Amino acid sequence: MDGVHRAGMPGLFAEVRDGDRTWRGASGVADLATGRPVRPDMRQRVGSITKSFTAAAVMQQVEQGRIRLDAPIGGYLPHLVPGERGQKITVRMLLNHTSGLPDYIPYAFPSIRQYPSPQASASLDENRFRHFRPAELIELGLAAPPAGEPGGPIGVYSNTNYQLLGQLLERVTGTTAEEYITRNVIQRAGLRHTEFPAGTRINGPHARMYESLYGAIDPPRDYSVYDMSWTGTGAALVSTMEDVNRFYGKLLAGEIVSRSSLAQMQRTVPVRALDGTMINYGLGLHKVSVEGCGTFWGSDGTVWGARTMALTRDDGKRQMSVALNLERWNKPDSSGKPQPHPIDGALSALYRQAMCGDTTAQRGEDTP
Repeated sequence: MDGVHRAGMPGLFAEVRDGDRTWRGASGVADLATGRPVRPDMRQRVGSITKSFTAAAVMQQVEQGRIRLDAPIGGYLPHLVPGERGQKITVRMLLNHTSGLPDYIPYAFPSIRQYPSPQASASLDENRFRHFRPAELIELGLAAPPAGEPGGPIGVYSNTNYQLLGQLLERVTGTTAEEYITRNVIQRAGLRHTEFPAGTRINGPHARMYESLYGAIDPPRDYSVYDMSWTGTGAALVSTMEDVNRFYGKLLAGEIVSRSSLAQMQRTVPVRALDGTMINYGLGLHKVSVEGCGTFWGSDGTVWGARTMALTRDDGKRQMSVALNLERWNKPDSSGKPQPHPIDGALSALYRQAMCGDTTAQRGEDTP
């Protein structure tokens, strides 16, 4: 962790579990201006780790017969996904990103398409206190050019899918998705420091969150105060590394959803992530195979200024959750392509040691 900090990460903190043993640590600063240090128990905006919580909530409703995985979303939400598209796209396709619906973020934050210009950050500032409605974000995604055909062999990662799943949960439970997830996933897992934020600030001790936007914001800007309605049931959760590990441990032990539901969640397809890389994605779960160390399940998560990586080995005995307070640190070359940074290699070494227990473990092709 000190190596990641020395490589340029302002601050990071983590929890690693190995059987009955738990290690927690932190390195660096939570605030560049004051030098306030990071602590292992700090809260973090965990980004798309939220999707695992949302998917678990959907699977609970599948178990109760209120949702069918292979039913068309248009049957539940005809006002949001009307016509032929609503009949072709199923709930499963939303969960595993094979719906063909594009991500709405480039349209909700249009200035980021101006990267690598310094003006690329304009939308981040303009939307800091803007409150989006889910239907508004869904409409942006549906109006954009399709990312593929529904049910295609290769998925395309899209936050539009998980906005729709939030609306589906509201439709079948009669309460907001955030309230349902809080009662039936967060509380069921016994998490004490995990919540959907009620306002623009994070409750409790936390680090400032520095966004570089691939060098377009220099020096990086703090976005820890932000209205998270732009991502909602896709990536808005605040949590701690202890809580995140506890959640994935309970999920993989069959204590949040049934074993048969978990098996459905672990059926993966190839999905192109937002950064262009290929990942193995199930229903709200990312599969990572590490040579010599086993198969891990979990998710990474990014929001403006923060990244979190959480992975649990399939036997539940080895877990890691790591929080970073700088995001999109890779600066571009003359063609605009982000270039490798020392942080990348230092993070890989940290992840390998956290997952495998030593620094000599070989990196598998799916290793984050």
